[in-house]
Amino acid sequence: MRISIVLAAAVLASAAPSHRAGAQEHGVLTYHGDAARSGHFVVPALTWDKARALRLDSGFAARVAGDLYAQPLIWRAPGASTAMLLTASADNVVQAFDAHTGDELWRRTVGTPVPRSALPCGNIAPLGITGTPVIDPLSEAIYLDAAVQDASGPRHRIFGLSLKDGAILPGFPLDVADALRASGRTFVPRDQNQRAALTIVDGTLYAAFGGHYGDCGDYHGWVVGVPLRAPGQVASWATRARGGGIWAPGGPAAVGRALFFATGNTFGAGTWSDGEAVLRLAPDLQRSEDKRDFFAPSDWRALDQRDADLGGSNPLPLDVPGPNGTQALMLALGKDRKAYLLDRANLGGIGGQLAEATVSQSLILTSPAAYPAGDGLFVAFQAPGTQCPHAGADNGLTVLHIKAGSPPTMTTAWCGAMRGRGSAMVTTTDGHSAPIIWIPGAEGDNRLHGFKGDSGEELFASEALVGLRRFQTAIATHDRLYVGADGRVYAFAFE
Repeated sequence: MRISIVLAAAVLASAAPSHRAGAQEHGVLTYHGDAARSGHFVVPALTWDKARALRLDSGFAARVAGDLYAQPLIWRAPGASTAMLLTASADNVVQAFDAHTGDELWRRTVGTPVPRSALPCGNIAPLGITGTPVIDPLSEAIYLDAAVQDASGPRHRIFGLSLKDGAILPGFPLDVADALRASGRTFVPRDQNQRAALTIVDGTLYAAFGGHYGDCGDYHGWVVGVPLRAPGQVASWATRARGGGIWAPGGPAAVGRALFFATGNTFGAGTWSDGEAVLRLAPDLQRSEDKRDFFAPSDWRALDQRDADLGGSNPLPLDVPGPNGTQALMLALGKDRKAYLLDRANLGGIGGQLAEATVSQSLILTSPAAYPAGDGLFVAFQAPGTQCPHAGADNGLTVLHIKAGSPPTMTTAWCGAMRGRGSAMVTTTDGHSAPIIWIPGAEGDNRLHGFKGDSGEELFASEALVGLRRFQTAIATHDRLYVGADGRVYAFAFE
Protein backbone atom coordinates (compact mmCIF):
# COMPACT_ATOMS: atom_id res chain seq x y z
CA MET A 1 0.00 0.00 0.00
CA ARG A 2 1.19 3.49 -0.70
CA ILE A 3 1.25 6.10 2.04
CA SER A 4 0.00 9.28 0.39
CA ILE A 5 0.55 12.01 2.93
CA VAL A 6 1.31 15.45 1.51
CA LEU A 7 2.39 18.17 3.90
CA ALA A 8 0.70 21.54 3.68
CA ALA A 9 3.94 23.38 3.00
CA ALA A 10 2.31 25.80 0.59
CA VAL A 11 0.30 27.43 3.35
CA LEU A 12 2.43 26.72 6.41
CA ALA A 13 6.07 27.31 7.16
CA SER A 14 8.16 24.84 5.19
CA ALA A 15 10.26 22.18 6.81
CA ALA A 16 13.79 21.25 5.84
CA PRO A 17 13.75 20.07 2.19
CA SER A 18 14.92 16.53 2.94
CA HIS A 19 12.15 16.09 5.50
CA ARG A 20 9.47 17.56 3.27
CA ALA A 21 10.32 15.18 0.44
CA GLY A 22 10.83 12.24 2.78
CA ALA A 23 7.50 12.66 4.52
CA GLN A 24 5.66 12.89 1.22
CA GLU A 25 7.20 9.69 -0.04
CA HIS A 26 7.83 7.64 3.05
CA GLY A 27 5.18 8.28 5.70
CA VAL A 28 5.07 10.09 9.05
CA LEU A 29 8.71 10.62 9.96
CA THR A 30 8.46 13.14 12.79
CA TYR A 31 6.11 14.62 15.36
CA HIS A 32 3.00 16.23 13.82
CA GLY A 33 4.06 15.17 10.35
CA ASP A 34 6.71 17.75 9.47
CA ALA A 35 9.66 19.59 10.96
CA ALA A 36 7.59 22.78 11.24
CA ARG A 37 5.17 20.82 13.51
CA SER A 38 2.13 21.90 11.47
CA GLY A 39 0.06 18.85 12.36
CA HIS A 40 -1.58 19.11 8.90
CA PHE A 41 -1.95 15.91 6.87
CA VAL A 42 -3.40 15.88 3.35
CA VAL A 43 -5.43 12.68 2.98
CA PRO A 44 -7.52 12.70 -0.25
CA ALA A 45 -9.89 9.92 0.83
CA LEU A 46 -10.79 11.36 4.24
CA THR A 47 -13.91 13.40 3.48
CA TRP A 48 -16.47 14.54 6.03
CA ASP A 49 -18.72 11.61 5.07
CA LYS A 50 -15.85 9.15 5.51
CA ALA A 51 -15.09 10.66 8.92
CA ARG A 52 -18.65 9.98 10.06
CA ALA A 53 -18.19 6.32 9.11
CA LEU A 54 -14.76 5.89 10.76
CA ARG A 55 -14.44 2.53 12.50
CA LEU A 56 -12.01 0.99 14.93
CA ASP A 57 -10.13 -1.92 13.34
CA SER A 58 -10.64 -4.55 16.05
CA GLY A 59 -8.31 -6.95 14.24
CA PHE A 60 -5.31 -4.62 14.37
CA ALA A 61 -2.90 -6.37 16.72
CA ALA A 62 -0.07 -3.90 17.53
CA ARG A 63 0.78 -4.60 21.19
CA VAL A 64 3.27 -2.18 22.70
CA ALA A 65 5.73 -3.27 25.38
CA GLY A 66 5.20 -0.58 28.02
CA ASP A 67 3.60 2.83 28.45
CA LEU A 68 3.54 5.05 25.39
CA TYR A 69 4.25 8.77 25.64
CA ALA A 70 5.93 9.18 22.24
CA GLN A 71 3.83 9.57 19.09
CA PRO A 72 4.01 6.56 16.74
CA LEU A 73 5.70 7.01 13.37
CA ILE A 74 5.16 5.49 9.91
CA TRP A 75 7.87 4.34 7.48
CA ARG A 76 7.46 2.99 3.98
CA ALA A 77 10.70 1.77 2.46
CA PRO A 78 11.32 2.49 -1.23
CA GLY A 79 9.63 -0.23 -3.27
CA ALA A 80 7.91 -1.80 -0.27
CA SER A 81 4.34 -3.03 -0.68
CA THR A 82 3.36 -2.17 2.88
CA ALA A 83 4.29 0.38 5.53
CA MET A 84 5.82 -0.01 8.97
CA LEU A 85 4.41 1.45 12.20
CA LEU A 86 7.03 2.25 14.86
CA THR A 87 6.63 2.83 18.59
CA ALA A 88 9.11 3.68 21.36
CA SER A 89 7.97 3.10 24.94
CA ALA A 90 8.82 4.16 28.47
CA ASP A 91 10.15 0.61 28.95
CA ASN A 92 12.88 1.49 26.40
CA VAL A 93 11.47 -0.91 23.83
CA VAL A 94 11.37 0.14 20.17
CA GLN A 95 9.01 -1.94 18.03
CA ALA A 96 8.17 -2.14 14.35
CA PHE A 97 4.75 -3.43 13.24
CA ASP A 98 3.08 -4.10 9.92
CA ALA A 99 0.98 -0.94 9.55
CA HIS A 100 -1.95 -2.88 8.07
CA THR A 101 -2.17 -5.93 10.35
CA GLY A 102 -0.30 -4.82 13.48
CA ASP A 103 1.91 -7.91 13.38
CA GLU A 104 5.29 -7.29 15.02
CA LEU A 105 8.23 -7.18 12.58
CA TRP A 106 11.07 -6.54 15.03
CA ARG A 107 11.81 -5.12 18.48
CA ARG A 108 14.87 -3.68 20.15
CA THR A 109 15.39 -2.99 23.87
CA VAL A 110 17.86 -0.12 24.28
CA GLY A 111 18.57 -0.36 28.00
CA THR A 112 17.02 -0.65 31.44
CA PRO A 113 14.59 2.23 32.08
CA VAL A 114 15.22 4.43 35.12
CA PRO A 115 13.12 3.56 38.20
CA ARG A 116 11.33 6.39 39.94
CA SER A 117 13.40 5.70 43.09
CA ALA A 118 16.57 6.73 41.23
CA LEU A 119 15.24 10.24 40.45
CA PRO A 120 14.94 13.29 42.75
CA CYS A 121 11.36 13.93 41.53
CA GLY A 122 9.12 13.14 38.59
CA ASN A 123 5.87 11.42 37.65
CA ILE A 124 6.88 8.93 34.93
CA ALA A 125 7.71 5.42 36.14
CA PRO A 126 9.68 3.82 34.74
CA LEU A 127 11.42 6.57 32.77
CA GLY A 128 12.70 5.44 29.39
CA ILE A 129 11.82 6.90 26.00
CA THR A 130 9.46 9.86 26.36
CA GLY A 131 10.22 12.20 23.44
CA THR A 132 8.99 11.22 19.99
CA PRO A 133 11.81 9.77 17.83
CA VAL A 134 12.55 10.93 14.29
CA ILE A 135 13.13 8.93 11.09
CA ASP A 136 15.85 9.85 8.60
CA PRO A 137 14.90 8.61 5.10
CA LEU A 138 18.46 9.03 3.81
CA SER A 139 20.02 6.61 6.30
CA GLU A 140 16.78 4.58 6.67
CA ALA A 141 17.12 4.82 10.43
CA ILE A 142 15.14 5.91 13.48
CA TYR A 143 16.81 8.09 16.14
CA LEU A 144 15.74 8.53 19.78
CA ASP A 145 16.86 9.51 23.27
CA ALA A 146 16.44 6.98 26.08
CA ALA A 147 16.83 7.45 29.82
CA VAL A 148 18.84 4.40 30.87
CA GLN A 149 19.78 3.10 34.31
CA ASP A 150 23.29 1.67 34.60
CA ALA A 151 25.83 1.13 37.36
CA SER A 152 26.65 4.85 37.52
CA GLY A 153 22.99 5.86 37.80
CA PRO A 154 20.61 7.47 35.28
CA ARG A 155 22.04 8.32 31.87
CA HIS A 156 20.66 9.81 28.66
CA ARG A 157 21.76 7.95 25.54
CA ILE A 158 20.92 8.74 21.93
CA PHE A 159 20.42 5.72 19.69
CA GLY A 160 20.31 5.24 15.96
CA LEU A 161 18.54 2.04 14.84
CA SER A 162 18.25 0.54 11.37
CA LEU A 163 14.66 0.53 10.15
CA LYS A 164 15.31 -2.81 8.49
CA ASP A 165 15.82 -4.83 11.65
CA GLY A 166 16.40 -2.52 14.64
CA ALA A 167 20.17 -3.04 14.68
CA ILE A 168 22.14 -0.30 16.46
CA LEU A 169 24.04 1.87 13.97
CA PRO A 170 27.81 2.43 14.12
CA GLY A 171 28.71 5.40 16.36
CA PHE A 172 25.70 4.87 18.62
CA PRO A 173 24.60 4.96 21.34
CA LEU A 174 25.93 8.40 22.25
CA ASP A 175 26.05 9.16 25.96
CA VAL A 176 24.91 12.79 26.20
CA ALA A 177 26.73 13.71 29.42
CA ASP A 178 30.00 12.16 28.23
CA ALA A 179 29.80 13.88 24.84
CA LEU A 180 29.13 17.27 26.45
CA ARG A 181 31.88 16.76 29.02
CA ALA A 182 34.34 16.28 26.16
CA SER A 183 33.39 19.76 24.95
CA GLY A 184 33.80 21.26 28.42
CA ARG A 185 30.12 21.36 29.44
CA THR A 186 28.31 19.81 32.41
CA PHE A 187 25.04 17.95 31.90
CA VAL A 188 23.46 16.25 34.93
CA PRO A 189 21.54 13.27 33.49
CA ARG A 190 19.72 12.43 36.72
CA ASP A 191 18.08 15.88 36.75
CA GLN A 192 17.24 16.08 33.04
CA ASN A 193 14.32 14.61 31.16
CA GLN A 194 13.76 14.42 27.41
CA ARG A 195 10.07 15.01 26.60
CA ALA A 196 10.52 17.02 23.39
CA ALA A 197 10.25 15.40 19.96
CA LEU A 198 13.56 15.03 18.12
CA THR A 199 14.16 16.55 14.69
CA ILE A 200 16.74 16.39 11.91
CA VAL A 201 17.93 19.39 9.90
CA ASP A 202 20.57 19.06 7.17
CA GLY A 203 21.96 15.81 8.51
CA THR A 204 22.12 16.86 12.17
CA LEU A 205 19.91 15.35 14.84
CA TYR A 206 18.59 17.76 17.49
CA ALA A 207 17.36 16.69 20.93
CA ALA A 208 15.99 19.16 23.49
CA PHE A 209 15.84 18.60 27.25
CA GLY A 210 13.96 19.89 30.28
CA GLY A 211 13.62 18.52 33.81
CA HIS A 212 11.23 16.30 35.74
CA TYR A 213 7.80 17.07 37.12
CA GLY A 214 8.53 18.96 40.35
CA ASP A 215 11.36 21.17 38.99
CA CYS A 216 14.02 19.47 41.10
CA GLY A 217 17.78 19.43 40.76
CA ASP A 218 20.27 21.22 38.57
CA TYR A 219 18.41 21.00 35.27
CA HIS A 220 18.54 23.44 32.37
CA GLY A 221 16.91 23.77 29.00
CA TRP A 222 19.31 22.09 26.59
CA VAL A 223 19.46 21.63 22.83
CA VAL A 224 22.05 19.10 21.69
CA GLY A 225 23.02 18.72 18.02
CA VAL A 226 24.44 15.38 16.83
CA PRO A 227 25.83 15.15 13.27
CA LEU A 228 24.60 11.81 11.95
CA ARG A 229 27.84 11.15 10.06
CA ALA A 230 30.02 12.08 13.04
CA PRO A 231 27.96 11.48 16.21
CA GLY A 232 30.75 12.39 18.60
CA GLN A 233 31.09 15.96 17.32
CA VAL A 234 28.18 17.45 19.26
CA ALA A 235 27.07 21.08 19.43
CA SER A 236 24.97 22.41 22.30
CA TRP A 237 23.06 25.31 23.78
CA ALA A 238 21.75 25.65 27.35
CA THR A 239 19.85 28.21 29.40
CA ARG A 240 22.09 30.44 31.46
CA ALA A 241 19.85 30.21 34.54
CA ARG A 242 18.80 27.00 36.26
CA GLY A 243 15.50 25.75 34.85
CA GLY A 244 14.12 27.03 31.57
CA GLY A 245 13.21 23.52 30.49
CA ILE A 246 12.13 22.69 26.95
CA TRP A 247 9.08 20.71 27.97
CA ALA A 248 6.78 20.66 24.94
CA PRO A 249 6.11 17.23 23.38
CA GLY A 250 6.31 18.92 19.96
CA GLY A 251 9.95 19.87 20.53
CA PRO A 252 11.80 22.35 18.33
CA ALA A 253 10.16 23.51 15.10
CA ALA A 254 12.40 23.90 12.05
CA VAL A 255 11.93 26.44 9.27
CA GLY A 256 14.61 26.06 6.64
CA ARG A 257 17.79 25.67 8.68
CA ALA A 258 16.57 27.61 11.74
CA LEU A 259 15.36 25.97 14.95
CA PHE A 260 12.62 27.56 17.07
CA PHE A 261 11.74 26.36 20.57
CA ALA A 262 10.16 27.59 23.80
CA THR A 263 11.58 27.51 27.32
CA GLY A 264 9.92 27.36 30.72
CA ASN A 265 10.42 29.05 34.07
CA THR A 266 13.88 29.77 35.45
CA PHE A 267 14.94 30.06 39.11
CA GLY A 268 16.61 33.01 40.79
CA ALA A 269 17.23 34.97 37.59
CA GLY A 270 17.70 38.65 38.43
CA THR A 271 18.08 39.48 34.77
CA TRP A 272 16.51 37.61 31.87
CA SER A 273 18.53 34.42 31.35
CA ASP A 274 16.77 32.51 28.56
CA GLY A 275 13.61 31.47 30.39
CA GLU A 276 9.95 32.10 29.44
CA ALA A 277 11.06 32.55 25.87
CA VAL A 278 10.80 31.65 22.22
CA LEU A 279 14.29 31.37 20.75
CA ARG A 280 15.76 30.89 17.30
CA LEU A 281 19.08 29.09 16.83
CA ALA A 282 21.22 28.48 13.78
CA PRO A 283 22.32 24.88 13.10
CA ASP A 284 25.56 25.38 15.03
CA LEU A 285 23.51 26.28 18.16
CA GLN A 286 25.62 29.36 18.87
CA ARG A 287 24.03 31.80 21.31
CA SER A 288 22.70 35.05 19.85
CA GLU A 289 22.16 38.25 21.83
CA ASP A 290 20.26 39.85 18.94
CA LYS A 291 16.64 40.60 19.88
CA ARG A 292 15.61 39.33 16.47
CA ASP A 293 16.49 35.85 17.75
CA PHE A 294 14.47 35.71 20.99
CA PHE A 295 11.21 36.78 22.55
CA ALA A 296 10.08 36.87 26.18
CA PRO A 297 6.98 38.53 27.66
CA SER A 298 7.60 41.71 29.62
CA ASP A 299 6.29 39.98 32.76
CA TRP A 300 8.74 37.08 32.52
CA ARG A 301 9.71 37.48 36.22
CA ALA A 302 6.09 37.09 37.32
CA LEU A 303 5.71 34.08 35.02
CA ASP A 304 8.81 32.54 36.62
CA GLN A 305 7.29 32.96 40.07
CA ARG A 306 3.93 31.50 39.00
CA ASP A 307 5.36 28.62 36.93
CA ALA A 308 3.23 30.02 34.09
CA ASP A 309 5.74 29.42 31.36
CA LEU A 310 5.83 29.20 27.59
CA GLY A 311 7.68 25.90 27.48
CA GLY A 312 4.65 23.63 27.77
CA SER A 313 3.67 24.09 24.12
CA ASN A 314 5.92 24.27 21.07
CA PRO A 315 6.00 27.49 19.00
CA LEU A 316 4.21 27.13 15.67
CA PRO A 317 5.50 28.80 12.48
CA LEU A 318 2.72 30.30 10.35
CA ASP A 319 2.73 31.74 6.84
CA VAL A 320 -0.48 33.78 6.88
CA PRO A 321 -1.89 34.96 3.53
CA GLY A 322 -2.97 38.59 3.32
CA PRO A 323 -3.78 41.35 0.83
CA ASN A 324 -0.14 42.45 0.77
CA GLY A 325 1.35 38.96 0.49
CA THR A 326 2.27 36.30 3.02
CA GLN A 327 3.12 37.33 6.57
CA ALA A 328 5.68 35.08 8.30
CA LEU A 329 4.62 34.74 11.93
CA MET A 330 5.29 32.60 14.96
CA LEU A 331 2.56 31.62 17.42
CA ALA A 332 3.47 30.94 21.05
CA LEU A 333 0.98 29.53 23.56
CA GLY A 334 1.61 29.76 27.28
CA LYS A 335 0.67 28.33 30.63
CA ASP A 336 -0.30 31.95 31.33
CA ARG A 337 -3.36 31.21 29.10
CA LYS A 338 -2.16 33.67 26.45
CA ALA A 339 -1.37 33.46 22.75
CA TYR A 340 1.45 35.60 21.36
CA LEU A 341 1.96 36.42 17.68
CA LEU A 342 5.57 37.19 16.75
CA ASP A 343 7.35 38.37 13.62
CA ARG A 344 9.28 35.28 12.57
CA ALA A 345 12.09 37.36 11.06
CA ASN A 346 12.37 39.55 14.17
CA LEU A 347 11.13 37.88 17.34
CA GLY A 348 11.40 41.23 19.06
CA GLY A 349 13.25 40.63 22.31
CA ILE A 350 11.56 41.23 25.66
CA GLY A 351 8.02 42.49 25.12
CA GLY A 352 8.42 42.37 21.34
CA GLN A 353 5.18 40.57 20.39
CA LEU A 354 3.05 41.90 17.54
CA ALA A 355 -0.16 40.86 19.29
CA GLU A 356 -1.26 38.98 22.39
CA ALA A 357 -4.56 37.80 23.80
CA THR A 358 -5.84 35.68 26.68
CA VAL A 359 -7.38 32.79 24.74
CA SER A 360 -7.79 30.04 27.34
CA GLN A 361 -9.39 29.57 30.73
CA SER A 362 -6.62 27.21 31.84
CA LEU A 363 -3.03 26.16 31.13
CA ILE A 364 -2.09 25.45 27.51
CA LEU A 365 0.19 22.41 27.54
CA THR A 366 -0.30 20.52 24.29
CA SER A 367 0.76 21.04 20.68
CA PRO A 368 -1.27 23.18 18.25
CA ALA A 369 -2.08 22.39 14.62
CA ALA A 370 -2.67 24.84 11.74
CA TYR A 371 -4.67 24.78 8.52
CA PRO A 372 -5.76 27.39 5.96
CA ALA A 373 -8.86 29.55 6.14
CA GLY A 374 -10.31 31.70 3.38
CA ASP A 375 -8.63 34.87 4.62
CA GLY A 376 -6.02 33.57 7.03
CA LEU A 377 -5.23 30.44 9.02
CA PHE A 378 -6.98 28.46 11.70
CA VAL A 379 -4.98 27.13 14.67
CA ALA A 380 -6.46 24.39 16.88
CA PHE A 381 -5.23 23.55 20.37
CA GLN A 382 -6.46 21.74 23.47
CA ALA A 383 -7.74 24.15 26.13
CA PRO A 384 -11.09 25.67 27.09
CA GLY A 385 -11.38 28.95 25.21
CA THR A 386 -12.23 32.28 26.82
CA GLN A 387 -14.29 33.58 23.89
CA CYS A 388 -16.14 30.48 22.70
CA PRO A 389 -19.17 31.44 20.57
CA HIS A 390 -21.28 28.87 22.44
CA ALA A 391 -20.75 28.30 26.15
CA GLY A 392 -20.23 24.73 27.28
CA ALA A 393 -18.68 22.97 30.24
CA ASP A 394 -16.75 20.57 28.00
CA ASN A 395 -15.36 23.07 25.47
CA GLY A 396 -11.88 21.56 25.62
CA LEU A 397 -10.84 22.38 22.04
CA THR A 398 -10.24 25.96 20.90
CA VAL A 399 -9.74 27.13 17.31
CA LEU A 400 -8.28 30.57 16.59
CA HIS A 401 -8.70 32.48 13.32
CA ILE A 402 -5.48 34.35 12.56
CA LYS A 403 -5.36 37.10 9.94
CA ALA A 404 -2.41 39.01 8.52
CA GLY A 405 -2.13 42.71 9.21
CA SER A 406 -0.30 45.41 11.07
CA PRO A 407 -0.79 44.16 13.67
CA PRO A 408 -2.05 40.65 12.85
CA THR A 409 -5.24 39.62 14.62
CA MET A 410 -6.55 36.47 16.29
CA THR A 411 -10.12 35.71 17.26
CA THR A 412 -11.79 32.55 18.51
CA ALA A 413 -13.55 30.90 15.56
CA TRP A 414 -15.20 28.02 17.46
CA CYS A 415 -14.78 25.61 20.34
CA GLY A 416 -15.33 21.86 20.39
CA ALA A 417 -16.86 19.74 23.14
CA MET A 418 -14.28 17.26 24.47
CA ARG A 419 -12.46 16.55 27.72
CA GLY A 420 -8.82 15.62 27.93
CA ARG A 421 -5.30 16.73 27.12
CA GLY A 422 -4.31 15.19 23.80
CA SER A 423 -2.87 17.33 21.01
CA ALA A 424 -4.88 18.30 17.94
CA MET A 425 -4.01 17.46 14.34
CA VAL A 426 -5.89 18.20 11.12
CA THR A 427 -6.61 16.41 7.85
CA THR A 428 -7.73 17.97 4.56
CA THR A 429 -8.40 16.31 1.24
CA ASP A 430 -6.24 18.66 -0.87
CA GLY A 431 -4.54 21.14 1.46
CA HIS A 432 -7.62 23.26 2.16
CA SER A 433 -10.86 21.32 1.50
CA ALA A 434 -12.88 19.30 4.04
CA PRO A 435 -10.72 20.16 7.09
CA ILE A 436 -11.20 17.87 10.08
CA ILE A 437 -9.68 18.44 13.51
CA TRP A 438 -8.79 15.17 15.26
CA ILE A 439 -8.00 15.18 18.96
CA PRO A 440 -7.80 12.41 21.58
CA GLY A 441 -9.39 13.19 24.94
CA ALA A 442 -6.39 11.72 26.74
CA GLU A 443 -6.75 11.45 30.52
CA GLY A 444 -10.27 12.87 30.18
CA ASP A 445 -13.11 11.34 28.20
CA ASN A 446 -10.47 9.20 26.39
CA ARG A 447 -12.31 9.33 23.07
CA LEU A 448 -10.94 10.21 19.66
CA HIS A 449 -12.95 13.19 18.42
CA GLY A 450 -13.30 14.57 14.90
CA PHE A 451 -14.73 18.05 14.20
CA LYS A 452 -15.42 19.95 11.00
CA GLY A 453 -12.61 22.45 10.72
CA ASP A 454 -14.78 25.29 9.42
CA SER A 455 -17.73 25.10 11.78
CA GLY A 456 -16.86 22.86 14.74
CA GLU A 457 -19.62 20.35 14.03
CA GLU A 458 -18.68 17.03 15.58
CA LEU A 459 -18.30 14.33 12.93
CA PHE A 460 -16.98 11.46 15.02
CA ALA A 461 -16.45 10.35 18.60
CA SER A 462 -15.05 6.91 19.36
CA GLU A 463 -15.80 4.74 22.31
CA ALA A 464 -13.50 5.33 25.28
CA LEU A 465 -9.94 4.15 24.57
CA VAL A 466 -7.82 2.67 27.35
CA GLY A 467 -4.34 3.93 28.17
CA LEU A 468 -4.16 7.34 26.43
CA ARG A 469 -1.44 9.67 27.71
CA ARG A 470 -1.71 13.46 27.47
CA PHE A 471 1.37 13.49 25.24
CA GLN A 472 -0.48 11.70 22.45
CA THR A 473 -1.76 12.98 19.11
CA ALA A 474 -3.26 11.09 16.18
CA ILE A 475 -1.41 10.48 12.90
CA ALA A 476 -2.88 9.83 9.44
CA THR A 477 -2.07 7.67 6.43
CA HIS A 478 -3.98 7.20 3.19
CA ASP A 479 -6.54 4.86 4.79
CA ARG A 480 -5.99 4.90 8.56
CA LEU A 481 -5.77 7.07 11.63
CA TYR A 482 -3.53 5.76 14.44
CA VAL A 483 -3.51 6.70 18.13
CA GLY A 484 -0.86 5.35 20.48
CA ALA A 485 -1.67 4.23 24.03
CA ASP A 486 -0.13 2.25 26.88
CA GLY A 487 0.26 -1.32 25.68
CA ARG A 488 -1.21 -0.86 22.19
CA VAL A 489 -1.87 1.29 19.14
CA TYR A 490 -5.44 1.89 17.98
CA ALA A 491 -6.10 1.91 14.24
CA PHE A 492 -9.20 3.54 12.72
CA ALA A 493 -10.10 2.70 9.11
CA PHE A 494 -12.01 4.89 6.66
CA GLU A 495 -11.65 2.82 3.46
